[in-house]
Order: sequence, then structure tokens, then C-alpha cells
Amino acid sequence: MRVFHIEPDSFRELPALPEALPDRGFLWVGYGRRVFELGEHTLQNALARWGCGNIVDLHVSDLINNQLPSHFDYTSWYDMLVFRRLAAAPGSQDLFVDDEHGTLASAQRALRAIDTSPVGFAVFDRVLITVHPTDCQVRDYFAHKLDRLTEGRDRREARGGARLPSSPADLMLRMVNHMVDSYLELRRLLTRQLGTLQRVLLDQNSEFDDWPLLLESRDALHRLEDTCEDQRAAIQEWIDALDEWPADGDPHVTRERELLRVRSRDVLEHVERVLTHVRRLESSAESAVQMHFSALGHRTNSIMRTLTVLTAIFLPLNLITGIFGMNFEWMPLIKDPSGFWDAAVLMMCVAIGLWLLFRRKRYLTNR
Repeated sequence: MRVFHIEPDSFRELPALPEALPDRGFLWVGYGRRVFELGEHTLQNALARWGCGNIVDLHVSDLINNQLPSHFDYTSWYDMLVFRRLAAAPGSQDLFVDDEHGTLASAQRALRAIDTSPVGFAVFDRVLITVHPTDCQVRDYFAHKLDRLTEGRDRREARGGARLPSSPADLMLRMVNHMVDSYLELRRLLTRQLGTLQRVLLDQNSEFDDWPLLLESRDALHRLEDTCEDQRAAIQEWIDALDEWPADGDPHVTRERELLRVRSRDVLEHVERVLTHVRRLESSAESAVQMHFSALGHRTNSIMRTLTVLTAIFLPLNLITGIFGMNFEWMPLIKDPSGFWDAAVLMMCVAIGLWLLFRRKRYLTNR
């Protein structure tokens, strides 16, 4: 567990949960999932002591559930967002080397190594509770980033998104946006591995027969699409809830809410871009499979055409051989000493003539 006190012009880490809320700014309490499960009672007591209200039991179950899809829910005293991240699992980068001779198995391992663990947010008026996977780097990344913004040089030059967050909702949206943007690195990884898949499927010298592996890869892309759709639905519900917040006559509060709407719409746009790219990858995989079968059909047609031409060439020769093999007493060339050579020349002329005819009609070429 890490506790941070964030003010408009300062950011510091606290050693433990304070007895009371600070007069200015807000608190950010970041938990690992297992630590949150064990220390949930202490946090609930602190929230009650601060006058924030407790997190309801169902939401506590959601925050510690590692399989929960992205979704949004709210109460009268806090909002809760569960957002599944898209990132490469720890230690998986060794699988993704730039290898021009990559295999379909490497592409399938790339899809297996995608981590979609959920990150939970409980957003109070002056407190943000975040619950992360054990290996999640989002909390430490933002702790370091916000600490850098408190340096005099950075603070004086801070503008727009570089300033310290003004509210728990603002910090939550920044963290969600960071998780969405981290997909960019994963996007390059998947694009490279799906390119490997396409090369394997379209290679005419490849004897591809590992269809269960391909189906598993396609299922992984389907799961990615479902994850992105859940992300989009959760952010859209957050935006709808934000629009329903009661109006406030304070111009400063109104401006802050408008900034939240702008940032929320920006996050939604990023999620939609990720979803579009996942669908494009899925379409590319489907197209590669269809092109693979088309290439197999073209290769089969070429083989059958060659065999048909050979059959058509030798069929007249078999006819001539059969005629001269009939048991008649008198037949042309039968008693002629040069009859064999005449028949051989005739069959050769027929074969060459048919070959020239088929070549002229382009039955013997792929162009």
C-alpha cells in the first residue's frame, strides 16, 4: 500500500493512512490486489473516519476479482470503475524478437503473452482508491511522474496535462489514458507477429497443418476485441454519469468538470482507436486464412491443368497405338518395313502439334 497527498502545487507520499483528511488537495491510496484484500477492513475504518462513506461489499468483491471485465458503477458517495489493461505480460518481451524467419508458434505465443488484468478505481470527492495487480507498474509510474512534476523547474513550466491532477477523477482518467496508450507498444508487437502468420500461410513451400494453433490465435484476437468493447462501454457509462452530476454555480467547479468531460472524451477516442486496430488485426488474420485457401485452390488448379494437358497429349497416342495393335490381316504400314518408324513419327507429330496448340492457348503457363 502507498498513500499520497496531492495538492495543486505539491505531491508527497505519506507513511500511513492519516487520521483525518488534509485541509487542501486529496488523497490517493494505491493497493496491490492481495494487500487490499487483507487490509480492506483498515481502509473501511479510515474512510468512515474521514466522512467519505464505506465501499459496499459487492464493489469490494469486484475490486479483488481478477477475472472481472471492464465496467462502471456508482453510488451517491463514490464512483467505481474497473478497467482491464492491455499490456505484454512481464518477461514476455524475450519472445518478441525481430526475426524474419519467425514461425506461427511465435505469433501464437505473442497472443498468449498479452496481460488483461483489471485495475479498480473507487473515486470519492477527495479520495482515490486504486487496486492494481501485483506486477502492475501503473501506480509506481504515476508516483514517479507526479513526484517529478513537483520539482521547481517542471512545476513552473507545467501546462495542461503536465500539471498535477486537480481531483481524484482527474487522476483516474490520466491513469486510464496511460493504460490505453500503453497498447501502442503492444500494437507494434502484434502487427509484427500477425505479419509472420500471414507469411507462413501464404508460403507455397510451407506445409501448414497446425490448425488448432491458428484457431487459438484467432480466439485470442476475439478476446482482445471483447476486452476493448468492455473498456469502451465502461468509459461511455462514466461520461454519462459525469453529465448527470448536479450543476454547481461555482465557475471554478464548472471549469473543472468541463475539463473532466474533455479528458473523458479523449480517453474514449483512444479506446475506440485501439478497438479499431484490434478489429483490423482480426480482419487481417481472417484474410490470411482466406488467401491461404485461395492459394491452395490455385495451386491445385495448376496441377490439375498440367495433368489434364498431359492426358490430352497422350490420349491420341494411345488411340494410334490401339489401332495398330488390332488383329487384322491387312492394315496400312503393317507389312511395310518402315511402318514402325512412320507410326512413331506420326505420333511424335501429333504430340508436338498438341503441345504447340496448348502452349498457344496458354494452358501450360501461369501468366
